[in-house]
Amino acid sequence: MTVTTQLMTAEDLLKLPQNGFRYELVEGELRRMPPAGHEHGDVTMNLAAPLHRHVKSNGLGKVYAAETGFLLQSNPDTVRAPDVAFVRRERVEQVGKAGSYWPGAPDLIVEVVSPGDTVSRVEEKVQEWLKFGVRLVWTVSPKLRTATAYRSLTDVVVLTEKDTLDGGDVVPGFQIKVAEIFAI
Repeated sequence: MTVTTQLMTAEDLLKLPQNGFRYELVEGELRRMPPAGHEHGDVTMNLAAPLHRHVKSNGLGKVYAAETGFLLQSNPDTVRAPDVAFVRRERVEQVGKAGSYWPGAPDLIVEVVSPGDTVSRVEEKVQEWLKFGVRLVWTVSPKLRTATAYRSLTDVVVLTEKDTLDGGDVVPGFQIKVAEIFAI
């Protein structure tokens, strides 16, 4: 006897009750994530706030906060929600007012590594974001006090607190000292 599991859709994900957990959908399978801790939230804001100011003041596009879902694939559906995302203005104008989830991948995503994250889970998410067309992935590790920039799986730069994180051609003109991301 074969048991088949019914895959969820992006629409099903939208209908889930708000119960204090965050969810993502990976190839139709629901993944529950606990709420972020205070350090995670602090580090996320330390990067998101200056990024948002820079993007807004230069008319570069939109910065999206955690909980914003991006529909990366359909049939089976994959909806991921990075800690921070950036989408270029041209793409925002093309899509207009998006429906339930942004259709496609952002240009930049930030994932802040939580204490419960495993190296393999972080690597899986980085690979997935890049596969779906994200041009720049930043992972930020409060434990190691590092930021890692991925343009591809072979173009990876690990930055320490003495270094500066740079938006390059994805977010032109944006720079932040890695130490500022971890400032109290």
